Amino acid sequence: MGIFSRFTDIVNSNLNAMLDKAEDPSKMIRLIIQEMEETLVEVRSSSARIIADKKEASRKLSRLEEEALGWEKRAKLAITKGREDLARSALAEKAVVIEEKDIVSQELQALEDHLITLNDEVAQLQVKLDDARAKQKAMVLRAQTVENRYRIKRQIHSRNVNDAFAKFETFERRLDDLEGQVESYDLGKKDLATEIDDLANDDTINSELERLKQELNESSPKS
Repeated sequence: MGIFSRFTDIVNSNLNAMLDKAEDPSKMIRLIIQEMEETLVEVRSSSARIIADKKEASRKLSRLEEEALGWEKRAKLAITKGREDLARSALAEKAVVIEEKDIVSQELQALEDHLITLNDEVAQLQVKLDDARAKQKAMVLRAQTVENRYRIKRQIHSRNVNDAFAKFETFERRLDDLEGQVESYDLGKKDLATEIDDLANDDTINSELERLKQELNESSPKS
């Protein structure tokens, strides 16, 4: 299983547990970053062990190569001395060493391939971690904004706010009633300008009345 598979399983497990508990989103973001950091530490530790194993395998491979060359030299020496039997034995030892050398060579190649894979995964995970850290502040701020909006919405639609507006409307109605009572005292009353205008109108009417009386007197027959 690759580190990303393990990392995904761990994060999903923890996130599901936090969602069940309705945890703070900012805490979930911190958890993701923490899991990524811990995974990086684990992978780097594994890489360090593989590098150490690779160095050991390289030293062993070099030693086996020298040992194989040593047996070959012994076989040649035995041939020059007319000891073909010893040469055969030396070559047999060389074959054993070569077989072991091939096994170590395969192990070394496997270690190198594993190390290359880990390096690629570490690089990818590091990029994702850097990206997560860069987005963390914006995501936390966004979560706080949503929480504030939700709290304000709840306050606006809460019973206390509705009661407060109802009391405000009641008080406003009382003010309307008081103003109506005050204005009722002025009903039927005339202001100064109106009274003066009425006097002028009275004079006009009186003049018209006198004119009509005079016309009637002039038109009536004299006795």
